[in-house]
Amino acid sequence: MLIIKRTALAFASLLLLCHGALAATSQKWSEQEANAWYQKRPFLVGSNYIPATAINELETWQADTFDPQRIDLELGWAESLGMNTMRVFLHDLLWKQDPEGFKRRLETFLRICDKHNIKPMLVLFDSCWDPNPALGKQHAPRPGVHNSGWLQSPGARALANPAEYPRLDAYVKGVVGAFARDSRILAWDVWNEPDNTNNGSYAKLEPKNKIELVLALLPQAFAWAREAGPQQPLTSGVWKGDWSSTEQMGVMERTQIYLSDVISFHNYDAPQEFQRRIKWLARYNRPILCTEYMARGNKSTFEGVLPVAKQYSVAAINWGLVAGKSQTYLPWDSWEHPYTDREPAIWFHEVFRTDGTPYRAEETELIKRITGKVKAGGVSAHVKALRFRRDR
Repeated sequence: MLIIKRTALAFASLLLLCHGALAATSQKWSEQEANAWYQKRPFLVGSNYIPATAINELETWQADTFDPQRIDLELGWAESLGMNTMRVFLHDLLWKQDPEGFKRRLETFLRICDKHNIKPMLVLFDSCWDPNPALGKQHAPRPGVHNSGWLQSPGARALANPAEYPRLDAYVKGVVGAFARDSRILAWDVWNEPDNTNNGSYAKLEPKNKIELVLALLPQAFAWAREAGPQQPLTSGVWKGDWSSTEQMGVMERTQIYLSDVISFHNYDAPQEFQRRIKWLARYNRPILCTEYMARGNKSTFEGVLPVAKQYSVAAINWGLVAGKSQTYLPWDSWEHPYTDREPAIWFHEVFRTDGTPYRAEETELIKRITGKVKAGGVSAHVKALRFRRDR
């Protein structure tokens, strides 16, 4: 009897998921529409972006800490490399707190992006890091720890409480609807790493049925976004597992791909693995965007990955632009062994130091050549100035 009940429950859950997925794909772009959109884009290169003055999404966007001057400065550094996109995380609590103010700050941000010829991808939900977000003043970074203040959206309590879902619905439709026809926005990333259970950091604080909850809510989130009528594509990036065939993929990965207008993925491995995953995803005949890569200590580097991305016309968005309060220049293992008494032998993420100096000048020169900011074989004015001072 118990087995029968469990089987019936699983079947009912599958029916609910299928119903939600069908509703969410009622306006999904065709392959032709997705590829026509992508053909109009330049080779997309950028970073996952948070200003150096913010520890997380709330500190980025709340009125007291929103820092347009710093954002303008840092996006100017990105523009100097020829970067033309940024992936930027929003948060549902910002809509709950002050929807009109949040929209005004988003408008300010988009004006800054447009000034620097950058079209951002905006992320609506995120399953990574702290599952207990709270509005107001955010805590200081934990010394020596990678991404010690990043927040999930929705938090664990909202995720586990269906009474919160109308609020999440209003957030998605409100934000997407406000900018649905805004050509300054590249795309909407509906949910970042939806089945990440944060082993090694916050796993003990996660709902035990988190993956089941997210799997049921993800199609609804896509449906809410589509109901807002965006002219930009929707996506959710696959990030783990074997994607070599549909049979090898997990139910979450299959759902993400099924719902997405354009295909996106994360990969922090060596170039050979990066290339292999591109080939796996090519069978969907849709544009492919890598929305996270570049972990130097894990052999994912600009010099290794960017040429492969350009060869296959795959967008390349690395993690981290400027070192700051997120401290993601520190490696993942800092959660077990904080870097309080030493610097890492090599920075994990980030392109620039807090003052705008490149962490590695050879990397920024490579990015410029890949984006066409400088011609192959040429050097930028910045490097010429350094050589002039050295040679005097």
